[in-house]
Amino acid sequence: MKIVIVGASGTMGTYLSKAFEKEHEVIRADRNSSDVQVDITSPAAIEKMYKEIGQFDALICTAGPTYVGPWKNLNEETFRVGVEGKMMGQINLVLIGQHYIKPKGSFTLITGALTHEPQKNFANASAANAAVEGFVRAAAIELENGIRINAVSPTVIENSPQYFPFFPGEMPVTMKQLEFGFRKSVFGANTGQIIKPY
Repeated sequence: MKIVIVGASGTMGTYLSKAFEKEHEVIRADRNSSDVQVDITSPAAIEKMYKEIGQFDALICTAGPTYVGPWKNLNEETFRVGVEGKMMGQINLVLIGQHYIKPKGSFTLITGALTHEPQKNFANASAANAAVEGFVRAAAIELENGIRINAVSPTVIENSPQYFPFFPGEMPVTMKQLEFGFRKSVFGANTGQIIKPY
């Protein structure tokens, strides 16, 4: 399979790229990728990426910028970080990508436990996650040509200890659990699902 991983240089993307490239052709995509560059906040950049890649079997997105910080610093400008990044960035990957993906292909987006278990400093991420999950459920009943779509929704991950203090009492998701959550989406038959790898 030809698998596009958006956010390939991040913590999750790096791990998944190495895991999947053992069995499949992996195209790494992000702002500074050596394979193909993309800024998901730009629809034009997303279109350019797809034209460069051509047809593909699956897209995984682990990218999704949001604003992290105190509630008192939230305003329209800071809130738009998550709206244009994690929300519209991922939505546009699907809206544009549906014209390039092969029949029976799949999209896998990233959300997180913050959707249902908000933590301080992450209101922007909670809202963006919830919007993406709603989009996944709705898109699943309308995408054509057998194309599937799911989201993987982890809690804090073990390879990001800098975030542990923000998630008191949460058991970190292991990288292997995360990998198998994405495997379930990419290689399974499910669609419209929010996959919790814990």
